[in-house]
Amino acid sequence: MTIIAISLLLTTAVSAATLVLPSSGESVVGRNLIVPAKASETLLDIARRYDVGYSEIKAANPNIDPWLPKEGSPVVVPTQYVLPQAPRRGIVINLAEMRLYYFPESQPGQPGVVVTHPIGIGREGWSTPLGKTSVISKKKNPTWIPPESIRAEHEANGDPLPKVVPPGSDNPLGKFALRLGMPGYLIHGTNRPWGVGMRVSHGCIRLYPEDIASLFAQVKVGASVNIVYQPFKAGIKDAVLYLEAHVPLPELESPEQGGLTKMVATIVAATEKPIPEMYWEAAKRVADERTGVATQVGKIEAGDTL
Repeated sequence: MTIIAISLLLTTAVSAATLVLPSSGESVVGRNLIVPAKASETLLDIARRYDVGYSEIKAANPNIDPWLPKEGSPVVVPTQYVLPQAPRRGIVINLAEMRLYYFPESQPGQPGVVVTHPIGIGREGWSTPLGKTSVISKKKNPTWIPPESIRAEHEANGDPLPKVVPPGSDNPLGKFALRLGMPGYLIHGTNRPWGVGMRVSHGCIRLYPEDIASLFAQVKVGASVNIVYQPFKAGIKDAVLYLEAHVPLPELESPEQGGLTKMVATIVAATEKPIPEMYWEAAKRVADERTGVATQVGKIEAGDTL
């Protein structure tokens, strides 16, 4: 039987997650929380308070009304993360979980850290592309020049756009933007924070205003950006195997490879030795429920290095 790793009940807000990187062979950071819903707040309010996106908190709490949670209801806040299987440098974005990981260069004598934020991504038909690129420029108070394709879409919907949108409250880029080497794509803020954790953009990557301000200050021009799609993530912490499963993006799914096949492949890729104690029924349940919550699905011998 599996046990979801959850911390003690907390009620105070936390800042954006800056977490110490685990030791070699481990890839799980943070801890999950349970907080009581307050009067007159939605799951979106709780999500932003703990730097979580809408899709993350909704999937972790499938039985709670996201708009009218009952006061005092225990809300799972999924703030434990299995790091994506990718080099730990620069920015890594996992579209499946709608989350960004930034690995700043380690300072001499200091432990490495990872900074992580929820994101909004491209909706179907305007998917955020996969691949490796870099930050080629940074702009504070950016001007938005809508591409003709976006202007045509708005025109067809009876909501015409100007050719140029100056900085200000009506600018969907928010106050900060990082331009990527992929032509036309940005990592930027937003004037509609509720869209973080949703598929609502035309392919760009949106962050909460407070998150992009922090990221903008840290990331240098030339930083690498790796956009991946990993609906399953598996990793080790303290001799325990964790599994995360996120709702798939239909256009990125491979029809010839089923969910369980991907799950097993992810677990195999995360471990280099057999797992003496594997909870396959729990792993299957994680794969079926897709809550995005890092869940214990196995154990290894203490002292083993995976």
